[in-house]
Formats: sequence, structure tokens, C-alpha cells
Amino acid sequence: MSFSFGFAGDDISDDEKHVPSPPKPAPTASAFPVAGKPQLPPTGHDLADLLAQLPSKIAYGLLDVTLEDGSKIQIPRRELWDVRVQLMAEEEEISGQAAAEGLGTHDVKTGVYEGGFKSWESSIDLVKVLSAKNSISSLLQKPLRVMELGCGTALPSVALFQWAASLPAEREHLSLIMADYNPTVLQLVTLPNFLLSWALNNPQNPALKDSFSIEGEVELGPNVIAAFQQFLQDSNISLFFLSGGWSQEFVDLLYTLPTSQTTSTLLLGAETIYSPFALQAFTETIFAILERERGNEAGALVGAKRLYFGVGGSLDDFIDKARGKGATVDQVAEETEGVRRGVVQCVLGPT
Repeated sequence: MSFSFGFAGDDISDDEKHVPSPPKPAPTASAFPVAGKPQLPPTGHDLADLLAQLPSKIAYGLLDVTLEDGSKIQIPRRELWDVRVQLMAEEEEISGQAAAEGLGTHDVKTGVYEGGFKSWESSIDLVKVLSAKNSISSLLQKPLRVMELGCGTALPSVALFQWAASLPAEREHLSLIMADYNPTVLQLVTLPNFLLSWALNNPQNPALKDSFSIEGEVELGPNVIAAFQQFLQDSNISLFFLSGGWSQEFVDLLYTLPTSQTTSTLLLGAETIYSPFALQAFTETIFAILERERGNEAGALVGAKRLYFGVGGSLDDFIDKARGKGATVDQVAEETEGVRRGVVQCVLGPT
């Protein structure tokens, strides 16, 4: 089963807007999973392995986000047509149908692709909230672990990555854990967006001397990849990548990753509650994590539409479930023009 949410502007990937979408029947069941099709198992992906799969160059666009204080941040995103070029050049389907389905006209292909190639409005809302709360400043006092679930293009985490790099050198360790259902999303857009962010904000790096010969493209030789890895090490930043369905096994895998005992934990999720099943799975997962962190400094920021018409998920349903689990839930942002959206913060108090 496939469907598109049908909201004007809910997909901010510009190069998809010219593709007409044929009418789609209303879904008759939850958006995920599909009967008889098991979820992808939780799997960790080594950064070096993902870097080794990158093409020789990446085309990009820049997304301008106006923040609450009137300033702007530019977040780079790999162009979707460039992903298509890579797939055609390799002449194979990567990890089943996920890559091909994700580049079509569907927002979600049930049980195959969960929307990660597209940038969603609520991810921009999260960027604005993270800026307004100055979330990255906590790195000046203690390590910060960010877990973005359903990360896709990872705009909020890429923004944090850019802000962290601008902090004084004595900042604490930043751990960015990117989790998406589809491993192909991590490979084709999530990691490339981090690398693009580094490259565009460090053009003076000697390894990048000849990387910008064509406007809108970055050439990636072995020296560029090595320089990116060195930057992460020198900047005290770790990148981790996980794929697969949300479950207790997923949470257990998260906690095999290295971390500091004094780390603050920030969970992020944008457009992750678009169906009753997704709502339930996401809620159970983030509260399994918050329960483990109870007594430590931990919280979640969740951005979503007020209602996903014809699909069944809603931000209000998430708020009710979160409060039912004993969380303090505060609305920290609301968008009332166009499709109504909001961002809420969830915190579990000590037992």
C-alpha cells in the first residue's frame, strides 16, 4: 500500500514538485507494517563503510531557514536527481526496492520506504526550536547525545552539527545517532548531508582546494573523505547510523553505542506519527529510551502535523499517550497557517 498525504507544501524537496501524482485510493489499514512482511531488523552501519560507498561527487542545494530571531541558517541537502544518477550508474537496486520507491511520487510506500528521501515541514520547525532553545550550548558544560529517529535528510541534526562546529574548541563531546527505517536513506542522503555541511563550512581546508570546480557540486576524493573523518575526530563529534523498525531490539542496539556517563540525551522526531501504528511504535520507543534515562538529563522534541488526514495519526494523540506514560508535555511551537503543525517537548521526571 502506498499513499501521499496530499498536503500543499508538506514535501519541501523542490525537484519533486513538477511530477504530477495520480489520484491514490484512501488507505484501508495502518500505514505500516504490511501483513506478511516483517520489519527490517535493527542494524548498525559503520561510518567508514558508508563513506566508502559515496560517489565521486555530490550535487547539492541549499535550504534557507529563517530562525525565530530573524537570523538564517543554510542547510545543504543532496539533490534527489543526483541520487537517481548514482543509482542508475550502479545499475542495481540497493537493499531491495527502498531506494527506487523513495524517489517516486509516493510519500510513503508501506513496509518498503518510510519517507526518508524527502524533507518534511516539521523538520524545519525542529530546527527553529533547537535554535530558539540554544540547545547546542549545553555542549559547553557536558557531553550531548542526540538521537534523531526517522531522520531522513536529518535537517535538525545537520543544523546542530553546524552550530557545534562554531562553538569554542573546549566544548564537550557531541554524539549524533541517526536512525532511519531504510539503510538506503542513511547511505544516499543522511550521511551526504553531513559531509556537505562540513565541506561548505570549511572551504579553506586544503583537501577541498579543487572540490568546488562546478557550482552546486562537491567532488569527493579519498583526501576529502579522510579530511572529513579527521574533522570529526578533532571536533570531538561522533556519527552513528542505525536502520530498521522501532522496537525493543532497536533500543537495545542504541545502548550498545559508546557514550559518557554524564551525557545529556536529546531525542528528535519529525513527522514520525503519521499513522496509528507509527504513533504507537514511535511512542513506545522514545519512552523506552526516556525510561532508561530517567534521573539523567533527557528529553524529546517531537514535531508533527496536528492531523494526518485519511491516515489516522495526530499530534494530539501523541500528547495524550505521552501524558499517559507520566511525561510532562509542553508545546514549544505552533504553526497555524496552512496545514497546522506543532512541536512538543516531553520529559520524564524522576521516579
